[in-house]
Amino acid sequence: MTTETLPPQFQSNLPTAHWSLTSRLAFRFCLAYFSLYCLVNQIITSLIPIPNVDIPDPGSLWPMRQIVFWTAAHIFRVTTPLVYQGSGSGDKTFDWVMDFCLLVIAVLATAIWSALDRKRENYTTLHKWFRVFIRFALAGQMFIYGVDKAVPLQMPFPFLTKLVEPYGNFSPMGVLWSFMGSSPAYEIFTGCAEMMGGILLIIPRTTMLGALICVADMTNVFMLNMAYDTPVKLLSFHLIVLSLFLLGPDARRLANFFFFNREAAPSEHPPLFRTLRANRIALAVQIVFGVVLVGMGFYGARSAWYTFGGARPKSPLYGIWDVQQLSIHGQVRSPLLNDYDRWRRVIFDFPEAMAFQRMDDSLTRYGAAVNTSDKTLALTKSSDKNWKANFTFQRSAPNQLTLDGEMDGRKTHIQLQLVDRSKFLLVSRGFHWIQEYPLNR
Repeated sequence: MTTETLPPQFQSNLPTAHWSLTSRLAFRFCLAYFSLYCLVNQIITSLIPIPNVDIPDPGSLWPMRQIVFWTAAHIFRVTTPLVYQGSGSGDKTFDWVMDFCLLVIAVLATAIWSALDRKRENYTTLHKWFRVFIRFALAGQMFIYGVDKAVPLQMPFPFLTKLVEPYGNFSPMGVLWSFMGSSPAYEIFTGCAEMMGGILLIIPRTTMLGALICVADMTNVFMLNMAYDTPVKLLSFHLIVLSLFLLGPDARRLANFFFFNREAAPSEHPPLFRTLRANRIALAVQIVFGVVLVGMGFYGARSAWYTFGGARPKSPLYGIWDVQQLSIHGQVRSPLLNDYDRWRRVIFDFPEAMAFQRMDDSLTRYGAAVNTSDKTLALTKSSDKNWKANFTFQRSAPNQLTLDGEMDGRKTHIQLQLVDRSKFLLVSRGFHWIQEYPLNR
């Protein structure tokens, strides 16, 4: 079987062009900086689809961690210990200092590369392979965040404590999470939009459209992060820049189409290989890898849905319970103001936790172990490993609960009434095609 070569119109796209000095410098810097950035955080780990394995960000390991610690201490004079893992924030001091280090390393690498490679005419071959890496790096992030919204996990429907917490006590990020989570349909829509951008990035011929969608998606995400003080600002900004990098070679074509009313010439992106057969194999490999990324994303999301999502286990005493009567040492409604003397509500949501809401609407959270066989409730405090409280409970009716026990050495009796969750307007309102008047409360 003979090797089928590319048609003449594609052979002209082989690496023969002369790049300007500015283009060569820009490419060297982009390759150095974007490669480093993708290799030190969750972007690279998203491309390793191993289910049920939590891979730490390489930036938190040697040698990057030591470089960041030294820079923070000696350049920025940071004296407090740096949080570098486990916080859930992408805008830690560690992250900002690490980005500074990457920027400095990229500038130095660009300078050295430029001095050693002055006679290079272009980087067409290197660019086309680096473009493949950026496509999948960006697509991996779009899949991660897209799947977690398409299966409403990232912003869950407001938990029971949120339903009774005053709106004014919400943080800006809490407001964002609650308004997104209270509309699963909208969250699913945004997740599908992010996934669409990632899927289109997988196929070479639809990369430009995918990058345009990613720019739109991530610009919206970045503005939400900025406006609601959500600590993913650095990552979302970089995903916008990665999208723009993919659009860079098509900038003139896009300008001609959108602004100048001129004919947009065909794409000039060179194929990966010189033969049609090799390019078809490369396309198949890219699509298969993309399918694996999406499949692993949904596999993990399905597991998460039953672990902490909408189908998660709930407390055997699940619900919001209003305190009908509270007595301590037989004295009803003690005037003393302690953690529990002035309870207003008792809230059971997750199996191993519960919360008390005081009369001032503040919340105190405890660890909880509910034994339905013995009808016992054991409470613990994360701040005090030696503290504990024990109760027995009785449910004379599905909406009636009585707790009897000892807390801080005081005998406590509490009678509780279950609140009908459907009475909350946020839960029951739903969607209406016809509205004679707006319901805006």
